[in-house]
Amino acid sequence: MPLLQVLRPTLPILIGASIMLTLSMGLRQSLGIFLQPLTHDIHISVSDFTLALAVQNLAWGFLQPLAGAMTVRYGFRPIMIVGSLMYIAGLALMATAGGLISVMVGGGVLIGTSLACTAAAIAMSVAARAVPATVRSTVLGIVSGAGSLGALLSAPIGQMLNEGFGWRIGLAGFVVMSVLMIPAAWYAGRIDRIPLPKPAADDIGDATAATAAKAAFGNASFVVMTCAYLVCGMQLVFLTTHLPSYLAICGLDPMLSAQTLGMIGGFNVLGSLFFGWAGQRWNKLALLGAIYILRSLALAWYFTLPATSASTLLFGAIMGFLWMGVGPLVAGAVAEMFGLRWQAMIQGLAFMSHQIGSFLGAYGGGVLYDALGSYTMAWRIGVALGLAGGIIQVAFALIRPSQPPVLRTA
Repeated sequence: MPLLQVLRPTLPILIGASIMLTLSMGLRQSLGIFLQPLTHDIHISVSDFTLALAVQNLAWGFLQPLAGAMTVRYGFRPIMIVGSLMYIAGLALMATAGGLISVMVGGGVLIGTSLACTAAAIAMSVAARAVPATVRSTVLGIVSGAGSLGALLSAPIGQMLNEGFGWRIGLAGFVVMSVLMIPAAWYAGRIDRIPLPKPAADDIGDATAATAAKAAFGNASFVVMTCAYLVCGMQLVFLTTHLPSYLAICGLDPMLSAQTLGMIGGFNVLGSLFFGWAGQRWNKLALLGAIYILRSLALAWYFTLPATSASTLLFGAIMGFLWMGVGPLVAGAVAEMFGLRWQAMIQGLAFMSHQIGSFLGAYGGGVLYDALGSYTMAWRIGVALGLAGGIIQVAFALIRPSQPPVLRTA
């Protein structure tokens, strides 16, 4: 049966989840554009700004399991709607900021909490529940790919508004774009009307939240995936936060940073589609490790050479292809190991590790730059940890393929 025919009954849900994801991720990934003008205008340091983004990542990571668990009790729609409203409020507070507190609360706490309710773990759980298992990985790749278009659009728009009218108008433009998250979340919330499929014998659908979490951390494949996920967050958030600043230091055109983020967003689509397709055919956890290794090699290549416009755009294309491909792989692996009922919560538990890495990438990069005056040590650490995490992930996935959890009820 053609894929479109299979998906037709749930297309509004999938489109809503994709639009919500593309806005929540795209706007957030483009905040680094405003680092230099915002910090100079309101007299805060680079590390202050990156601390706010680090708080965002920690709030997102540690609240993600709670948001996932709440979808089981209250449904997806109310969680996603509340998250969308918090996103709008966070951007508005940043746009009117006069000091560190507003940036910290708006860009850190509010947007971080919103992402726990609107970003990949929730959107992927919605998409996974809406389609049959036979096409799930492919559909997760499509949703992740559609969700990657946000950076392709928001980064150039934000940079043009920033250069033409100032950073406050640029962030105001982001506020307007974020309003579209509300109807998208409403349509994605139709998933609450679709009953869960009959659980397989090895699913943990009837377990409590505590039992489901215990089963997840008792699964060795899940634990290794979760630990390696830290490297993913550290590398990606280091780039989205600090690449615009690095390019400014190198004396390159400020518009290049927006073009590179847009390039990342565009190739995100291709990478998400490819890894969604590949995850339907090969070991998802081994593919994750391969992504981490290839990213690390790309980082080493780019930062070793003098930065040019051509090398920066090529680097953006490579990293973009390897960027959100992790989304369908992680979501598909969690659904295979644990079923659908607790997928959002268990994926959120893994995502906590990702966000600890994001904290280190955003704030640690800023601290190292303030202390050493360059990003050299930061990218070297990112490469070393990325290679180690990727090699361990691939080796474990091939030596010990993932198994269903052993659930002890009492």
